Amino acid sequence: MSDIIWIFSQMDLRSMVDILLVALIFYGILFMMRGTRAIQLIRGIVFLIVAVVLASNLLALTAFSWLLRNTLPALLVAVPVIFQPELRRALERLGRGGGLINRASPERTMMKVTRCVSQAVRTLAERRHGALMVLERETGLQEYVETGVEMNAQLSMELLLTIFQPNTVLHDGAVIIRENRVLAAACILPLSESMRVERELGLRHRAAVGITEQSDALAIVVSEETGIISLVRHGRMIRHLDDARLRKVLQAFYRLQPTEKPRWFSRQGRGER
Repeated sequence: MSDIIWIFSQMDLRSMVDILLVALIFYGILFMMRGTRAIQLIRGIVFLIVAVVLASNLLALTAFSWLLRNTLPALLVAVPVIFQPELRRALERLGRGGGLINRASPERTMMKVTRCVSQAVRTLAERRHGALMVLERETGLQEYVETGVEMNAQLSMELLLTIFQPNTVLHDGAVIIRENRVLAAACILPLSESMRVERELGLRHRAAVGITEQSDALAIVVSEETGIISLVRHGRMIRHLDDARLRKVLQAFYRLQPTEKPRWFSRQGRGER
């Protein structure tokens, strides 16, 4: 405790500015990597390093400490190589002047997303236009964004209806939505190979289950044959939704923590008939 007090007593204005600049640099790097899987890997690496350092110091493991000291330079070289795509995208975003401050209110963003998506889904279901929408949450989906046509457009019901208009270039594949932006259309998603997915379901449903098995995203599917609306999370599907119930479920999800699970997903949805 006395050492901590001594450290604070030695700090002056220059030291505080120095610490603040370092903190801002780390914050900027983490913010620019938001929306990619790199942020999940960074959390794991930081947790592992802290655990290893604490274990080696508390238990006085000499050989283990030596190994840790000698592998640290290799890790510093490996990190930029592993995160090369994320670093490139972050620098490009900074070069486009995207800024580092998100001014949108989370509550307003949530309301707009649920309203636009539910209205568009209702119209698509009435017209029997097939659709697949993926709402990004904590896990970044940038690698799937890059498989489609990047748009980075403001979310609106009219835009979604236009994208999923039959016989257009973009109607096949998935639309990926981050906050209130349509990142890309015609994206290719991984198909689920789970035996829980009913054989009657088509590629859209299998892709919706596949992406939610590999991330915490929400996927919304409109069947082209029946107009049935389905919502998928963590590989589990609820079906036969109307726009009002879909909006309520989406609002509930946006208010829940990523580890929580609503009661609607207690079992797999039934297949189409």
